[in-house]
Amino acid sequence: MTIEAAIAEISSVLGDRLTRSKSVLETHGQSETHFAPAPPDAVVFPRSTDEVSQIMRICTRHACPVIPWGTGTSLEGHSLAIRGGVTVDFSLMNQVLAVNEADMDVTIQPGLTREELNRQLRATGLFFPVDPGANASLGGMAGTRASGTTAVRYGTMRDNVMALEVVLADGRVIRTGSRARKSSAGYDLTGLFVGSEGTLGLITELTLKLHGQPEVISSGICDFASIADAVNTVIATIQMGIPLARIEFVDAATAAAFNAYAGTQMPLKPHLLVEFHGSAAGVADQAGQFSEIVADFDGSDFQWSDQTEDRRALWALRHNAYYAILQSRKGATALVTDVCVPISRLAQAVEETRADIAASFLDGPILGHVGDGNFHVVLMVKPGDEAELAEARALASRMAERSLALGGTITGEHGIGMGKLDHMQAEHGEAWAIMGDLKQCLDPGNILNPGKMVRLN
Repeated sequence: MTIEAAIAEISSVLGDRLTRSKSVLETHGQSETHFAPAPPDAVVFPRSTDEVSQIMRICTRHACPVIPWGTGTSLEGHSLAIRGGVTVDFSLMNQVLAVNEADMDVTIQPGLTREELNRQLRATGLFFPVDPGANASLGGMAGTRASGTTAVRYGTMRDNVMALEVVLADGRVIRTGSRARKSSAGYDLTGLFVGSEGTLGLITELTLKLHGQPEVISSGICDFASIADAVNTVIATIQMGIPLARIEFVDAATAAAFNAYAGTQMPLKPHLLVEFHGSAAGVADQAGQFSEIVADFDGSDFQWSDQTEDRRALWALRHNAYYAILQSRKGATALVTDVCVPISRLAQAVEETRADIAASFLDGPILGHVGDGNFHVVLMVKPGDEAELAEARALASRMAERSLALGGTITGEHGIGMGKLDHMQAEHGEAWAIMGDLKQCLDPGNILNPGKMVRLN
């Protein structure tokens, strides 16, 4: 039983949709962040659930690792083939299978990206709201339980995935959930697979909730004298129940990176970027209430716009923050980490993190989806510099420990992958061992994305 034997057998099934091209292997062995390249031995491009099932049966027989691949935008090394094996690229399984307008749901294949789905939904008056920034595949977004800028209003992938089709390690195909809006029939297997990072099965079909396109969208930006003022504005807004669609924080270092990257002229201060969805009257009322809170915390006057091009430019800037920050240190890569804390502890978490970074010799701009207590740090390091990487890891570890001490979690949306394995015991205790038991039950050979999420062998 060898990887080579598995590859030969899969090749007889898929033909030229199995490749060992060096360039393709290298592409599928790269990470968005600091992790060392780890290419697979082969990449396969299935077109159907049946082909995925055949691939899994072959790989199980030969004890060959299998790594799912969407678009490769994850940040914790989720898609790296650290034990070799076969990467299953879902880019050919990218179809909308059914749009149910009356029920406001859609069934899709996992390789479809969120932007393409919304392009195909335009004429329906519906849209899929989960927006992690990158044009990620929806299968990958489910696998990592993605969220993003709109989670404060519309929830995360956990809240928007209704049903799944999943191929297990032994090739069995199961369906979880349904198109009904609620159920009390048995264990929540859909919830189990959403966020499992490809360690329990390969998602081959998803049914997602849709939402009505808002009548009016208005976005704005303002700055503050201090991080505390900006974050306390967020806390007050959430506690008052003002229905924000997005509320994003960027610190002064991120504002400087934006200016250099995109030619903007943002003051070198902490900023909030916000958006409201609803009726014209509702949006105007919400924006007015929010502006009053901003004034209470000495924020600047808001720059508002309901023009599509202005809004797109604002959120494109936010979504490109990682690349803007990297550009601020030529040749840098980064350790990118996130935590999520109860909203009442957000100011403390952000300020203590800022102070910790300021005492370090590394630069680490802070930004995030602060409306639900989730923020990120981009710790820039020189590739190959072990001292800098060790310092970045120490900062990230203290950030995780701080979050747990404040009643939070070690990751709000990036997931575990390889990067956060060392903190799982601290957050979950014996429950982490139960996750390992589930993994061994569904994947006794540990071939599904091994080395991620849990520690087995």
